[in-house]
Amino acid sequence: MGGPKDEDPPILIETSPKDQATNVQPKEINLTFNEYVQLDNPTKLIIITPRIKVDEVEFLAIKNRVNIKLNQTLEKETTYVFNFQKSVQDITEKTPAENLKLVFSTGATIDSLTLSGTVDYIFPPKDNEFKDVLVGLYAEEDTTDLFTSPPYYIAQVDTVGRFAITNIKAGRFRLYTWHDDNNSLKAEFRNESYGFYPEPLEITENMTGLHLNLFKGDLSELKINRSGTSGTNYDIILSKPPISYTIEHEEVGKTIFHRLNDKTIRIYSTELLNDSTQIQLNIQDSVGFKIDTALYAKFEESDRKPEQLEITVNSGLSFLNTIESQWNFNKPIKTINFDSLYVTYDTAGRIPIAPKDVHFTDSTKFTQLNIKVQIPDSLNIETYTVYVGDSTIRDIEGIYNKEPIKASYKKLKQDRLSDGISGKILTEERPIIVQLINKQNTVVQELYLTETNEYEFTKIEAGDYKLRAIVDRNSNKRWDPGNYRENQQPEPVYFYYDNEKKTQEFMLKGGWLLNEININTRPDTGNSPQKD
Repeated sequence: MGGPKDEDPPILIETSPKDQATNVQPKEINLTFNEYVQLDNPTKLIIITPRIKVDEVEFLAIKNRVNIKLNQTLEKETTYVFNFQKSVQDITEKTPAENLKLVFSTGATIDSLTLSGTVDYIFPPKDNEFKDVLVGLYAEEDTTDLFTSPPYYIAQVDTVGRFAITNIKAGRFRLYTWHDDNNSLKAEFRNESYGFYPEPLEITENMTGLHLNLFKGDLSELKINRSGTSGTNYDIILSKPPISYTIEHEEVGKTIFHRLNDKTIRIYSTELLNDSTQIQLNIQDSVGFKIDTALYAKFEESDRKPEQLEITVNSGLSFLNTIESQWNFNKPIKTINFDSLYVTYDTAGRIPIAPKDVHFTDSTKFTQLNIKVQIPDSLNIETYTVYVGDSTIRDIEGIYNKEPIKASYKKLKQDRLSDGISGKILTEERPIIVQLINKQNTVVQELYLTETNEYEFTKIEAGDYKLRAIVDRNSNKRWDPGNYRENQQPEPVYFYYDNEKKTQEFMLKGGWLLNEININTRPDTGNSPQKD
């Protein structure tokens, strides 16, 4: 009572078996400390290698002692490592014991090989920290992998991305890393980040300098779960959302239309009632899995009411000289009444929108409409509104928009514009996608470089931004994740980073020009390991 705060960590006094002991086959492990201790989440924080049946292990803290009942027989001629990390804490202030590790062997020698390196995220998390990231080794002949079973050797990545796996027995192994959010000691490929070394490693001496990149790539099977009529339409329900798809038929864009909503492709026909027709369907998911098949789409009369027309628009953006308004629809659009489509300003000002000012992103879907209207320099108004009157837009099923829709845009003032930013992406690879990203994580400008590594963005609204460069190795103008099944690594993504301020963000000021803002590369997975 009233004494000084106990900030000293528990000190290990004795272990059974002893650290570095050989020829031991313990049934349980005991650690004795100089004060009362407690265990914090031992099944997660205590890393045991090689792999044992952790669900059979019992962890218990009694007074100044930690007892671990193994409830299993350990492998012969094997070195075991118990890395306690921060699991053992004093009972008053929860100060963890430091550098607490126990090593022993069931054979005559202690295995001493070490594998070390670094891990990084392709897309770094907001806090830029490595939490619950594991690295594991699997024997090459093992039929399991990071998605099916815990590894043989395992280590936790520290807060800056470094790892070291110690006391390894010589052999050939496969190396993986993953974000173990659910504490299963294996990766969930649908929602957890993971990475893999491209070829097995022959470990006969210490290895350093390995690098792994974490990314998300859904490896679940891409398939058609079911297909059939839905009202007067034909639905194709997929196992997961595709990254792209095409429907081939001579009447696509004429009498046959289609749209995608999450995992459902809906096909519409304006003429084929009570009839069927063959279509060719090509689908690809984010990791490159594909479906190429023929289907017979059948269209029937139905009393079911068509779904209502839903419209979303990119209202609230700023512009310099030309309003770029983007309208997205939940189904294909058939007609637009241009008499009730225009830009308004002040109380009475109006700029008509003509057919030449609009175009659909994809003329086979008609689900995304782009409106571009140039505003005369003589107008000094700040806010402009794209106005769509009721019954202006008619969809493929004859449904009109019931209510008027307004989308507002703000004209930028010259004194709020930065003159620009320029620099280089310090790589020889091409092509490169260079993106300027605002605080809302929205891409505001983008360049596609094929002949040069130099970029320049001009006339940018003052504010805070980030720069991102994607090496487009397959030239499809988007970032592609890796595919573990095909031993394919993700495409590199590089960010500008201010080493002095320790941040990716930078400020663009009105009237200012930033030059030589260069983007450095980061290591690829598979850099050649170094042997001691």
